[in-house]
Amino acid sequence: MTIKQFIFQLLLMALVVVLLIFITLWWLNGYTNHGQKLELPDYVGVNYEKAQKDAEEKTFELIINDSIHIVGKSGGEILDQNPVAYSKVKENRKVYVTTAKYTADLLNLDNLPALYGKQFESKKRELGYLDINSKVRGYIYDPGEPDHILEVWYNDRKIISSRGNANNVTIEKGGTLEFVLSKRGGGQIEIPDLKCKQISVAEFILNQSNLIIGTVSQDGEITELEKAYIIAQYPSYSVGKTISMGEAIDLTISQTR
Repeated sequence: MTIKQFIFQLLLMALVVVLLIFITLWWLNGYTNHGQKLELPDYVGVNYEKAQKDAEEKTFELIINDSIHIVGKSGGEILDQNPVAYSKVKENRKVYVTTAKYTADLLNLDNLPALYGKQFESKKRELGYLDINSKVRGYIYDPGEPDHILEVWYNDRKIISSRGNANNVTIEKGGTLEFVLSKRGGGQIEIPDLKCKQISVAEFILNQSNLIIGTVSQDGEITELEKAYIIAQYPSYSVGKTISMGEAIDLTISQTR
């Protein structure tokens, strides 16, 4: 064997050794990386479709475990994930997520707390627990206590009144109910004629008319107030003349008619 042949064989053997070392290192690298643990991203608050693309690129599999409606959350937004963000997991790990629904949950009107005739602020708090907003639409006169519910409107439709509840009404969570409330003033009533009546009788008439006695002036000495007669009133009576309910009528009284 010549020196050239020897050197050639020696170089050939060296090349084979280098190749074997390279192949061995490549195989060991692939073997040790296979099944290695990866850090799981935080998908909470991310839209499911966007998160799914990211998960596929990172070899994870996103699976929707549940969907719920939460007021203020966009449909498809991820609300929770399992395993939690930044967990160390293996490739191809299944990640279970809870997403927000695209459509709101509905509540049947008949399943809401009783509203007609109830105090507004109290019912506003109760409805808030059900994720229903409340808004005052207006006021109308009522002889009862003020700020009590007389009408309920939803989407410009009257759904509750003194006649009862409308049929087949559903309310979206996050929706707004509008309320018409009672107030003591504002209603109009014809002014009663109180002249020549005893003050006790006049007081009864005014109470029945949702009016009150204002300033009482005396004409002469009054010895028995309950038997005193009204000789003048303000506003004065005339046919068809009206006054707001809850207003006062001033009286002038005398012991004799």
